[in-house]
Amino acid sequence: MDIPSLVSELLQNAERHRASDIHLHQTPQGLSISFRLDGLLTEVKTLDLETGERVIGRIKYLARLKTYQSSLPQDGRIEKAASGTSQDIRVSTYPTVTGEKLVLRLFSGLSTPVFEELHFKPSVTETLLQALRQPSGLILLTGPAGSGKTSTIYASLSFLSKNLKKQIVTIEDPVEQVIPGVTQTEVKELLGLTFASAAKHVLRQDPEVLVIGEIRDEETARTAVRAALTGHLVIATLHGGSCHGVIERLLNFDPDRHAISQSLLLIINQRLLRSFCPHCHGSKCERCLHTGYLGRIPIVELLHKSESLARYVQDRNAPIPELKQTLLKAGQDLVSQNKTSSVELSRVMGDPPQ
Repeated sequence: MDIPSLVSELLQNAERHRASDIHLHQTPQGLSISFRLDGLLTEVKTLDLETGERVIGRIKYLARLKTYQSSLPQDGRIEKAASGTSQDIRVSTYPTVTGEKLVLRLFSGLSTPVFEELHFKPSVTETLLQALRQPSGLILLTGPAGSGKTSTIYASLSFLSKNLKKQIVTIEDPVEQVIPGVTQTEVKELLGLTFASAAKHVLRQDPEVLVIGEIRDEETARTAVRAALTGHLVIATLHGGSCHGVIERLLNFDPDRHAISQSLLLIINQRLLRSFCPHCHGSKCERCLHTGYLGRIPIVELLHKSESLARYVQDRNAPIPELKQTLLKAGQDLVSQNKTSSVELSRVMGDPPQ
C-alpha cells in the first residue's frame, strides 16, 4: 500500500472506532501507533523504520508543517478534505530521544452534544437544568482531563442557546467545537489574551451567560464571582479534585466568603467509566478492538445551592454539606447493573482505603 493510502486508512480507522487521539511514536525499532479509545491508549499497529518515517512525513505535509524539522515542536491542522475523514484533525509534534512523537486530536462529532447523549442519571440532568434556568449565579465543574467536563458544558450551551435564547460568550482553550449562536473566543497567551484578560473585557459585550474554560488565577476567580453576583450566569471549570475541594480552591483565589456563598449555584464533580461493549458484553471483539469496552458513562456527585452550603462557605467550622451520592457509590451502582466492571471502577477511582 502506498503511503498516502496508508495514512488515509489510519485516519479513517481511528474515526471509525471513535478514537479521540492517535499517538505515533518513533522508536529504534520503528513507529508505534496507538489509538486513545474511551480514555485509554491501545496499540493498533507498528511500522518499520522507513515506512514510519514516510508516514510521519506525510502527516506533517498534510498539516502544513515543516517536514524537515524534527528537533523542535510544531503544531498544525489537517483539514477534513485532506484527511478523508468527516472532521478536522489537530496535529502536534514533539522531539524525543528516540525520534519524533506525533499526537493527532480528532474533533469527534459534527453536532453539539445534548443532555440525552451524556447518559446522566435523570436526577443529575434535572439538577443541572434547574441551575441553568437561573438568571444568575456560578456553576462550577471539576474533574481530571478527559472526565467529560467539556461535553457537559457544550450540552449546557446548546440548551441555553436553543431553549432559552440566551446571549452567550465563551472563553476557551482551545475552542473544540463551533456552536451556532454562541460567541466563542480562544485564549492566545502569547498575544496576551489570557482567561483573566478576556474575562475582564468580555463583560462589556453584554453577555447573559459567560463561560470560562478554566479558573486558574485570582483575577479570573474574582471576575467570575463578581459577574455571577451582578446578573450573569457563569459556567466555569476549576480543578479541585472534589466538590468540597473546589470550594477550598476558590476561597484560595478569592477569600470573599460572603460573595462566594451568594454566587454559588452548583458544583459538579464527574468522571467517566468505560462501559461494556454491547456487541460482546466485555468478551472482546473486533468492534471494540478487543478491549471489551465501547463508549463511556459518567459518574457524578453534586453540591447545589442550599443553606448548609452557604453556612459551610462562610464559616470554616460549619458542618461539611453531605453529598446525596458520592462518585464511588455511583460507580458501584453501575457495576451492580453490569454496565461496567469493578476493575474499571478501581482504575478510575483507585482502590478503596483498607
